[in-house]
Amino acid sequence: MDEGFDEEKRYYSIGEVAALFEVNTSLIRFWEKEFEILKPKKNKKGNRLFTPRDLQNLKVIHHLVKERGFTLKGAKAKLKENREDTARIAEAVEKLKMIKQALGEIRRDLDTGPDE
Repeated sequence: MDEGFDEEKRYYSIGEVAALFEVNTSLIRFWEKEFEILKPKKNKKGNRLFTPRDLQNLKVIHHLVKERGFTLKGAKAKLKENREDTARIAEAVEKLKMIKQALGEIRRDLDTGPDE
C-alpha cells in the first residue's frame, strides 16, 4: 500500500480501504473477522467505517500476510507477540519500497539523458 490515505480524514468506506490496499472488499471483511484488532465502526445502514487507526492495523496485517507470507495463525501470533515492532518493520519496508521506486525513476532518467 502506498501512503494514499489522509490522516485528517476520519472515516473510510470499505471500498476506499480495499482500493488503498489493492485487495477485494471480501478480503477486508474476512480479515475483520479473523483479527480482533480490526474493529471498524458501522453506520445506521451497517456500512463499515474504517478509521486511520484501522488503516494502520490493516497495513500491518497486509504486510505480514501478503508481503511476508505469514499464515493467518502466524500473523495473529506475531501481532500478539509485539505489535509495535511489527508495525515499525512494516513502515520501514514501505519506505524502502518508495525509495527503491524513486531510485528506479532516477536511473531511468539518467539512462535516457536530459535531451531525450
